[in-house]
Amino acid sequence: MSINGFQPTEQWKAMGLEPGDAVLIHSSLKSFGHVEGSAFTVVGSLLDVLGEEGTLIVPTLTGRREDSLSCPPVFHVLDTMCWTGIIPETVRNMEGARRSLHPTHSAAAIGGRKEYITTGHEKSGSPCDENSPYYKNAEINGYIMLAGVDQESNTSIHSCEEIAGVPYHLQEAEIDITITGYEGKRLTVRNRLHDWEKPGTDFNKLDELLEKKGIMKKYRAGNSLIRLIKANDMFEYTIDLLRKDPYYLLI
Repeated sequence: MSINGFQPTEQWKAMGLEPGDAVLIHSSLKSFGHVEGSAFTVVGSLLDVLGEEGTLIVPTLTGRREDSLSCPPVFHVLDTMCWTGIIPETVRNMEGARRSLHPTHSAAAIGGRKEYITTGHEKSGSPCDENSPYYKNAEINGYIMLAGVDQESNTSIHSCEEIAGVPYHLQEAEIDITITGYEGKRLTVRNRLHDWEKPGTDFNKLDELLEKKGIMKKYRAGNSLIRLIKANDMFEYTIDLLRKDPYYLLI
């Protein structure tokens, strides 16, 4: 079925997605144009292509500019809505979805590797470190899909910043934050928070570089411009770049 030129299953397959793949999608639903069935059509078609062994991951971010030592974030794994859009909200509320336990940068996953992707995020010392779903997606050779959004929405770049140790990305203090997990379990996590007052960054500096290196390809799905990125290759390239020049992404 074609909806405004959006032939969901066929177009995902044409991009090279296969059963067993992992895909972390950052998205603007409205970028597709009118889609009958709304977010459920986009999500359902991706799950059909990825199959039972594949995994769909969405960022369910909840961090706020106010988050700080004096105003710690509040997070309930089931009740705290994310601000990353309709598609992430749809996935996190689906039966069988699992959300990671992080007070600001959680992700939800559904599919064969959901437990691996989401487990242990509460042990992170910073939002997007090696325990995070963003790093784990790269570790299993998953994809990052930017659907109708650009690199500014690519949370995995924050993961690269943290692993490379750039000096501007995080607040200095480690703070204890009490969150509510599954079955109402309360736990305290220690984390450094995102620094909302940091110098400005321009993640779109990476766009042309990733495309030239063959790490990213661009496609169309309906009215939406799709950037499909090989996560592990992006991590290797970006971390190396930032270790050589920690300030590369600053404006």
